[in-house]
Amino acid sequence: MATSVTTPKLTTTFYNRLPITVPLSSHFLSLQNTLTPFSHNCCSLLYFQCQRRHVAARAKSDNGAELPSHYDFDLFTIGAGSGGVRASRFAANFGASVAVCELPFSTISSETTGGVGGTCVLRGCVPKKLLVYASKFSHEFDESNGFGWKYGTEPQHDWSTLIANKNAELQRLTGIYKNILINAGITLIEGRGKIVDPHTVDVDGKLYSARHILISVGGRPFIPDIPGSEYAIDSDAALDLPSKPEKIAIVGGGYIALEFAGIFSGLTSEVHVFIRQKKVLRGFDEDIRDFVAEQMSLRGIEFHTEESPQAILKSTDGSLSVKTNKGTVDGFSHVMFATGRRPNTKNLGLEKVGVKMTKNGAIEVDEYSGTAVPSVWAVGDVTDRINLTPVALMEGGALAKTLFQAEPTKPDYSAVPSAVFSQPPIGQVGLSEEQAIQEYGDIDVFTANFRPLKATLSGLPDRIFMKLVSCAKTNKVLGLHMCGEDAPEIVQGFAVAVKAGLTKADFDATVGVHPTAAEEFVTLRTPTRKIRKSPPSEGMTGPEVKAAAGV
Repeated sequence: MATSVTTPKLTTTFYNRLPITVPLSSHFLSLQNTLTPFSHNCCSLLYFQCQRRHVAARAKSDNGAELPSHYDFDLFTIGAGSGGVRASRFAANFGASVAVCELPFSTISSETTGGVGGTCVLRGCVPKKLLVYASKFSHEFDESNGFGWKYGTEPQHDWSTLIANKNAELQRLTGIYKNILINAGITLIEGRGKIVDPHTVDVDGKLYSARHILISVGGRPFIPDIPGSEYAIDSDAALDLPSKPEKIAIVGGGYIALEFAGIFSGLTSEVHVFIRQKKVLRGFDEDIRDFVAEQMSLRGIEFHTEESPQAILKSTDGSLSVKTNKGTVDGFSHVMFATGRRPNTKNLGLEKVGVKMTKNGAIEVDEYSGTAVPSVWAVGDVTDRINLTPVALMEGGALAKTLFQAEPTKPDYSAVPSAVFSQPPIGQVGLSEEQAIQEYGDIDVFTANFRPLKATLSGLPDRIFMKLVSCAKTNKVLGLHMCGEDAPEIVQGFAVAVKAGLTKADFDATVGVHPTAAEEFVTLRTPTRKIRKSPPSEGMTGPEVKAAAGV
């Protein structure tokens, strides 16, 4: 999932969250008077080593009953998506006994179906990207004319071939993920997991005990409850339709909506996007929001801004109409809602054991991914922190180190890069201009908006927009944004520089690769604008105050 990235607010302290009790002999108690600072670290290490040796996490349960000294598994993971697989595999490599349960495979998720690999592999990043590839060919056919390519007939696309090949690839990938778990010595259990108590999981009637339980069940698409919503499809269904839409209404202005708009437009469907606000991609850099909407409009996508669907109507001929606050648009073969996803936490038994959740069903966790129950943990989209696959991987790996390597590890949410596979695509890392102003006050903004070399012969109106945001006081690059061909690939490389805290001077000192679009990031010399929002120095008045405020 791509999104404008901000650091989650995490408050609970890890060590306070784990009030571990161990048998205290008189010899152990005598250590309190002889501990040095180094000894305290050793005791922390001793605790984690004890965990690995099956020492009970608590001497007694909350109701006073004795806990077993042995469990079926050190870790039981509910959900075999990206975060769960990563945590489980790392834990197994660290010597833990691990089990993972997951629902049977299906291309569309439900209460009874899922599949090893999770959302990203089966009904998210991977199949979406395959459909993006398919849809880009129509634009490339148009580009090729200016380079001398001629076609005797208009190229035709066969939707059924695409979907069949996509599904075959998903079957291959879920098999690979199963083998990854099995080869790591992990017990893979097919079925629906539900927590019975802090150390027990019920999978379709069979009970398993575990020292630690990990929830990594991800999220599912959400369709608002409006009249006619039963006629709408979500992103799961959109990836597995029996036929290509002729005319589709996509409701939503986030990255999922824009990606599917590009897919269906590229596959020659007529596309209308309905958004509640004035602009798409709330939370992204304002310049990027404006640029991508303009470019997508040039490719034939129609945006209905500040227009909220109120009902979906079905005609006798089977066509659908979307009634909004501004009127009714008729003639759609499909109506798709891309209005967000919700954590998949229903019917997991979480409330019964004391796991706390937010209003939208997300599991509340501390900075080490721990829940309110000491033996229960959660990673990935189910926690609604930063809902991106690589972030879930990071969280899963960090948790495995915390639990089984005597190495308490917090996920690092600074400078997380992300992409939107719209057409044209977006890549970004660090702060937007608006976030940088709020956090740093004084910033310099460098932008480039140009026609790429390829477009000079294709004759198409394609352009590229690139942007750097730096701190005026330290020269540190705070944010890097791009919308245009290959933006995700380019930004992944530059994300290393932003993560490392390099300065604008470091960028300027880097020799570019020519001719590329990427070289623009190291050749931006003159600021497009300088923002000065820091409080003026004491004693400044009149014009000096206005100058300091950037007026």
